Amino acid sequence: MVRRLVQLYIGLVLYGVSTAMFVRADLGADPWNVFHLGVAKLFQMDIGAIMILTGAAVLLLWIPLRQRPGLGTLSNVIVLGIAADAALAMIPELSSLTARIMLLISAVIVNAIATGMYIGAGFGAGPRDGLMTGLHARTGWSVRSIRTAIEVSVLLVGCLLGGSFGVGTVLYALTIGPLIQLCLPWFRQKPRNKHIVQPERVV
Repeated sequence: MVRRLVQLYIGLVLYGVSTAMFVRADLGADPWNVFHLGVAKLFQMDIGAIMILTGAAVLLLWIPLRQRPGLGTLSNVIVLGIAADAALAMIPELSSLTARIMLLISAVIVNAIATGMYIGAGFGAGPRDGLMTGLHARTGWSVRSIRTAIEVSVLLVGCLLGGSFGVGTVLYALTIGPLIQLCLPWFRQKPRNKHIVQPERVV
C-alpha cells in the first residue's frame, strides 16, 4: 500500500511538472494544456486553477461510462494544478532554441511515465485518463487509438479558445498514446501471491 501511494503521488507531481515543462519550452503545449492555457487566458487565471476546475468538470463525463472515482482520481484533480504552478515558479523561461527543444522532448517522456505511474498504482485513473480507460473497457479499442482521438479533439477546442499551438502539440498528440501503452505495464502493481487479486481501484 505504501509503495502504491508513493508511486501515485510521484506520478501526479511529475505530470504537473511536465505541464510546466511544456509551457516553458514554448513550442506548443500538449492538447489538454492548449485548452487550459486558452481558458486561463480568457479568464486571466493561473493555469493550475484552470486544471483543477477542468478536472472536476471532466468527472461528469464519467457518468455514462459508469466509471467510479478513486483516491487517484480525486488526488489528480487537486495535485496536478498545484504541482504545475509550483514547477512554473521554479523553471525559468528559456531563450535557447536547443534547450527548449530538449525540454519539449523531455516533457513528452515525463508525461507518459507519470501517466503510467499513477494509473499503474491502482487507485483509479485521473479524470482525463478515466475517459481513455473507460472507453477502452467499454469498446475494446486500443489505448493508443482512444488516447490519440481524445487528444486531437481537445486540441481543436483549445485552438479555438486561443491556446498555445505548435510543433510540441503535434508531437505530443501523435506519440503519447504509443508511449503510454509502452509505459503502463512497467508500473502496474502485481500481487505478491498468485491467489490474491489486486484491485484496480480503491474507492
